[in-house]
Amino acid sequence: MSAAVPAARYALFLLVFTAVLAFANRYVFTRSSTAFGWSPRTRKAVAWLFATVLVTSFSGRVLELVWKSAPVGAVLTVALTFELAVILSAAVLAIGDVSALVFRRLRQRLTRDGEQPRGLAEPSVAEQDHTSDGELTRRSFLLQTGVGSAVLLGSSSALYGTLAGRHDYQLHETVLKLPGLSSKLDGFCIAQLSDVHLGQFVGEPELAAALDLLQRAKPDLIVLTGDLLDHDIARAQMLGRFARRIASIAPHGVAAVTGNHDFYAGVDEVVDTLTSAGVRVLRNQGEVIGAPDAGFALLGVDDEYGERINRGPDLQQAIVSLPRLGGSVSAARDLPRVLLCHRPSFFERASHYVALQLSGHTHGGQVNPLITPASWVLPHGWVAGRYELNGSALYVNSGFGTVGPPARIGAAPEVTRIILTS
Repeated sequence: MSAAVPAARYALFLLVFTAVLAFANRYVFTRSSTAFGWSPRTRKAVAWLFATVLVTSFSGRVLELVWKSAPVGAVLTVALTFELAVILSAAVLAIGDVSALVFRRLRQRLTRDGEQPRGLAEPSVAEQDHTSDGELTRRSFLLQTGVGSAVLLGSSSALYGTLAGRHDYQLHETVLKLPGLSSKLDGFCIAQLSDVHLGQFVGEPELAAALDLLQRAKPDLIVLTGDLLDHDIARAQMLGRFARRIASIAPHGVAAVTGNHDFYAGVDEVVDTLTSAGVRVLRNQGEVIGAPDAGFALLGVDDEYGERINRGPDLQQAIVSLPRLGGSVSAARDLPRVLLCHRPSFFERASHYVALQLSGHTHGGQVNPLITPASWVLPHGWVAGRYELNGSALYVNSGFGTVGPPARIGAAPEVTRIILTS
């Protein structure tokens, strides 16, 4: 059963997000216009630029709803990079404005207390460097420097994220202990690829980079942890070709689970494409990797989005589905367990039953300008890297593609080389 995102719901999300963008655009426009004293003609020209880019960003996304393969990738890249620059600039400006407000309040309070703290006194007329010839006052100079620096920082960060950051591919290696793992499998290597998001901004060049990293990893097993497509099922053929290329890299082949975007695109078609290419898609299923007496149980569950069509994650079903070993029902269930699950938040439920969970979904925050905003809003702050809960380990892959703006800042696209030890 295919489960595409309802167009009305997606359109509503775009409207709300566009409203937020409109506020950020107005804020940056107003602060810049005030600081630099633009003429009416300049204000009108810049206002048209902001409005045009904002409308292009919204209409380009809406067009994808009715024409999924619309050739709007280049236009959207420019428009969304511009909007990312606006958002980052607005954030820096807001920090500056709040800091200035706190500074003024502090000065007023100290002045009321009868003190004139050193360094907080009002500048004299001479210090303001005001002249009758219209030269900048000290305050105007500081205002222009602050606004200009904020816009420069936001714009340069957005350009870096689009032109370089999203192509800064990394092969990240981590060693994870798997209690109960047989010494015969000590050093077993799993290569994890997640959140490719094949679509407008990810195509053959990006897949070639992913293939190169997977080959360099020299894995024993490759796992794909969801969101392989963005939302266009027409890209399934490209996904199939990629899956066939990587199928022979690892001796134990390729295993995969679904992500929410795979449901958006059409989960049945995505699963059929992967299966036809030789990938084992674990939909609330389990299998044994290695010899019966020296292996581990690999489990996979569907993404939580599947609950909307009565096909959500069912870890117990995955455990029950493990094969009999030597006629014993419990033998496979007694093996150490590795779970593939798209969303890290599922670890809260799974940690009691598995030794290790491999996830994606978060993109490592994707845009992290010195801080990681996603760590403030995601459950438990599970954004990227290794975490522990109830004696179990979670590894969150930073993903390979992008959603929203085609940019990455402080969250390099990665293939993870996971070394299991006993």
